[in-house]
Parts: sequence; C-alpha cells; structure tokens
Amino acid sequence: MWISGVSTTIRPLGVEKARLLPFTVEVFFITRNLLACNSGRKENIMFLLEGIMSVTWQQLVMYAVGGLLIWLAVKKQYEPALLLPMGFGAILVNLPLSNALDQTLAGVGEVHGIISWLYEIGIAASEAMPILLFIGIGAMIDFGPLLARPSLFFFGIFAQLGIVIAMLLALALGFPLSDAASIGIIGAADGPTSLLVSQILHSEYVGAIAVAAYSYMALVPIIQPFTIRLVTTKKERAIRMEYKGRNVSKRTRILFPILTTVVVGFLAPSSAALVGFLMFGNLLRECGVLDSLAEAARTTLTNLITLLLGITISFSMQADSFVRPDTLLIMGIGLIAFVFDTLGGVLFAKFINLFLKHKINPMVGAAGISAFPMSSRVVQKMAQDECPGNVILMQAVGANVAGQIASAIAGGLIIRIVAAYL
Repeated sequence: MWISGVSTTIRPLGVEKARLLPFTVEVFFITRNLLACNSGRKENIMFLLEGIMSVTWQQLVMYAVGGLLIWLAVKKQYEPALLLPMGFGAILVNLPLSNALDQTLAGVGEVHGIISWLYEIGIAASEAMPILLFIGIGAMIDFGPLLARPSLFFFGIFAQLGIVIAMLLALALGFPLSDAASIGIIGAADGPTSLLVSQILHSEYVGAIAVAAYSYMALVPIIQPFTIRLVTTKKERAIRMEYKGRNVSKRTRILFPILTTVVVGFLAPSSAALVGFLMFGNLLRECGVLDSLAEAARTTLTNLITLLLGITISFSMQADSFVRPDTLLIMGIGLIAFVFDTLGGVLFAKFINLFLKHKINPMVGAAGISAFPMSSRVVQKMAQDECPGNVILMQAVGANVAGQIASAIAGGLIIRIVAAYL
C-alpha cells in the first residue's frame, strides 16, 4: 500500500513479538552476567577488606605497644631476647581473625592457633616454660661469692620489699587478693617468677604483669641509679670494700644446691619447683662431669625457652583484656615495686652500717634484687663512676644471686599464703 509515496507493509503483530523474544532473552542474560560479575568483584573486595574493617582502636593501641617493645629491644637493646618476641607477638595476636589464636570458622568449626596451643601447653597447663628457664639460669649462676660471704643473703631478703609494698598498694586500689598478690610479685624483679605466680593464682592480668616485670627488668640501668642517689650520699657511694674471698670447695658447691632444694622444699613447698629447677641447673654447672649439658642449659635451652616464652606471653596481650585502665595502674605499681626493692636493700645496708666498723657500700644492698646479672653490673658501674678504681663487683654479685633465690622463695610463699585465704 502506498501512502504519500511511501510504501508500507502491514505485518501481523504476533510475528513482531516472536522476533523480539530471542533478542530480549539475550539482553537479560547479558545484563544478569554483568551484575553477577560486579557483585562478585564487590564481594571479593569486601573479603579482602574484612580484616582492615574489623580493626578496633584497642588493637591499634596494641600495635603501638608492640612497636614500642620492639623499639626498646632493637634501638635501646633493653632485654632484646624477650621484648622483641613479646612486641612482635603483641602485633600478631591482635590482627583481626588471626589464625595464630583459636577461632571458629563457618562450615569448618574450631581451628586451633599455634600461640594458643603454646600458651595452653607451655604455661597454662603446668607453667613448664618459666620453670624450665630456671634450669638455664641456675647453670649460669656462680654461687661462690654468696657461699664465701653468706651474710649477703640478707640483702636478697630485704630487696624483696617491693613485693609487700606493691601488694598492699594493689589491695588499697581495689584489686582482688589473687590479682593483688600477682601484681605484687612484680617486685620479685624476676619475669618467670611473676608469670608463674600470676598464672597459678589465675590472675586476669597475666599479660600486663608480664610486660611490667620484663620491661622494668630491662630498665634496671635507669631505675636503680636514680633510686640509689635519692637515699645515699656521694661519700657512701664511694665506700671501698675489701673482698676477702675464700676458696669454696667443690664439695660445698655440690652440696649447696642439693641442701637448698631440700630445705626450701620442707619450709616452702610451693617454691620447690622454682628453687629446685634453679638448683638443678646449678648442680649441672658445679658437678664437673656434665659440662656439655651445663653448656646446653646455659645457651641452647635458655635461648630456645626465652624465644618461645616471649612470643607465647603475647597470648595474654590481646586487646580486649589488655587495653584497660587497670593495665596503667599495674604498670605504675610495678614501677613502685622496683623502686622499693632497691630502697629495701640500700636502707638495710645503711642500717647495719650503724653497727659495723668496716662499712658496707649501700649500693651492694641494691644488687639484692633478682635481676641477674644486670643489677650487679649497674652497681659496679656506679661505684666506678663515683670513685675510679673502686671494685665492689664480687659483693654485688653475691647479693644479686641471693636475690635470685629469695625471689623464687618469695613467689612460693605468696602462692601458699594467698591460697590459704582464697
């Protein structure tokens, strides 16, 4: 048909619909595939960002804490063998959805993390790591200066004053008895002992206590000189002491760790494991027939346990339990404990000087804390600075190893006394 010169053909309506149907279906499937592709990309992107989107401000704080510990270890060389693993572990366990910790996965169930496993086996189950570390410590210690002058043991006793002060302060601030005792043991100036006591007493502040104990041990070269100068004069710090060392027989050196273990086991059974493993390590050193084992304990065993212990402690440094006001209180109490440890030893030395003709350099009392051998080195350096040529190292070492024994005994006594009231 022609209309105004235009030819038109009239086609049935059904034929047009039939031809459009395949085209419409094709467009539908193309559109659906494009939408599915974009949705998949979005899901993939969200999956990749899931960890970042899950970070909390508390975890960011723990990243900063971990970085600070690593900086202290690397830049300042403060206890790097412990602070570096602790710092790295603090970052690792606070990564969202980190499989270093136990977690539950949809469709899979519970998955065990390596750090959770190490903590459960090495610390929670039997306190194995802290106790085994004492074998290596015992193999390092020469008790000769203490055996040559047994009176130095009193400095080790009075240098535990910080334990009592810290515990009373924690109680006054409202901490429960078990937590207050665990916080107080920071004053033992001994990381393994602090960790052991806080774990046995089921303290909820194990991470903060461990960080405080090890950090302040590392800061002994800063804390002790400041504290010593507060309560001594230059004249007192320059006192010279003649070392009258006597030869300690091999029999005495062998009997000492055995008898010490027996006596402590009877008087303070809760200290038997700590003191026993410390003395076992020393027996390896002194027996003279197991030199290779003694060397392995001093080096290989100590290094391995220290490495694993440092990163395992990070289990208790998870943000939700670590980033809280109580942590700052514990760090403050820990610092006070270390200060009073030093004061206890120094003031005791000043007191007995009132009755002695040949005076004791009060700084020897400061070496009575358990931080071996850092404290004795600090004391000797101060003596040398105050009076060139003044050597009080052997007396300081004797007090220092006495503090090692006293802190282990104190830890056991704290456990026994607190357990009686719980």
